[in-house]
Amino acid sequence: MTQLLSPRNLAALAAIVALIVLPHFLSRYGIYILSLWAVTVIAAIGLNLTLGYAGQISLAQGAFVGVGAYTAAIMTTQGWPLLAALAVAIVLCFVIGWLLGYPALRVQHHYLAFVTLAFATLAYLVFRNEEWLTKGIYGIFGVPRPSLFGHPLKSPIAFYYVCLGALGLTTLFGLWLVRSPWGRAFMALRENPVRALSLGVDTRRYTLMAFAIGSALGGVSGVFYAPLVEFVDPTPFALSMSFNLLLMVIVGGQGFFFGPYLGALIAVLLPEWLRFTKGYYLIIYAFVVMLLLIWSPSGILGILDRYLTERKTRRASAARAAAKPTYDSGASS
Repeated sequence: MTQLLSPRNLAALAAIVALIVLPHFLSRYGIYILSLWAVTVIAAIGLNLTLGYAGQISLAQGAFVGVGAYTAAIMTTQGWPLLAALAVAIVLCFVIGWLLGYPALRVQHHYLAFVTLAFATLAYLVFRNEEWLTKGIYGIFGVPRPSLFGHPLKSPIAFYYVCLGALGLTTLFGLWLVRSPWGRAFMALRENPVRALSLGVDTRRYTLMAFAIGSALGGVSGVFYAPLVEFVDPTPFALSMSFNLLLMVIVGGQGFFFGPYLGALIAVLLPEWLRFTKGYYLIIYAFVVMLLLIWSPSGILGILDRYLTERKTRRASAARAAAKPTYDSGASS
C-alpha cells in the first residue's frame, strides 16, 4: 500500500487525471495544441529509445513521422480505415529503420548523424517531388478522422482522446520494453558496446532493433498527426522536425523514460505561452532552452535526478554519523 501511494505514483495519477479533465476547460485551439503534444510525444519516445537508451544518434525521426503521415493520408482518403494505415506504417517504418540501422554498425557519433541526416533529406525530397504519390507541394487534403463503432470522432475533444489513448498504449509498450531484457541490452549497448559484446549481447542485432522500433514509433506518431491536422504536405517534415524532436529528448532528459514528455511540453507549449511577446517569442524560447542546456546538459529530469541523488547521499551520511557513537559506546563497554 505504501508503494502504491509513493510520490512518483501519485504524481503520475495526478498527471493522468489532468490530461483527461483539462480539455473540457480549453478552447478548440487549446485542445488542438494538447493533441499535438500527445502525438509529438510518441515520436519523441521512439527517438529516446534510439538515442537515450541505445546511444545511437538519429536525425531522421521527422522523416519517419512523415512516412506515417503520408501513409495515413493516402490510405484513409482512399477509403481504408486508420487502423489499417497504422499497421502498414508500423511495418514500413520498422523495415526502413532496420535498413537505416546498418550504417550504425560501421559508423558512430557525428558520422552516424550525417547518415541519418542524408536519409531525412532524401525523404523530404520524395514527399516534395513525387507528385504521383504525395501530391507534391499541394499536399493531400481532407484526411478523414476515424470512427469508433460507427460513431465519427470528428470533434476536437473526441479525437484528442484518440491521441491520448495512442500515447497511453505507447507508454505501456515503452515501459514494458525498457524493463525487459531488450531494454537492459539497449542500455548496455549505450554504456559500453565492447563490454556488452563481451557479456554475450548481440550488439549488431540490438543496434538494428533500436533503430527499427524507434522508427516505427515515429510512424505511429505520423499516422495520428495526419487526421489531427486533416492536411498533409511536405513542409512540416523538413529537417526542422527532426531537430525539434532531438531537442525535446535532450531538454527533457535523454535516457530518462519521461524525458520526452517534459521536452515535448516545453517545445510545443512554451512557444504558445510566449506568443504575448509577439515577434520576440522565438528569441526568448531559444534563450530559455540554451540557458537550460548550459545549466544542465542532462535535461530537466537530469536536474531532478541529481537533486535526489544528493539528497540520498546526505541522508546516508547523516545516518552513518548518527550510528557512529553507538558503535563507539559498544566498543568501550
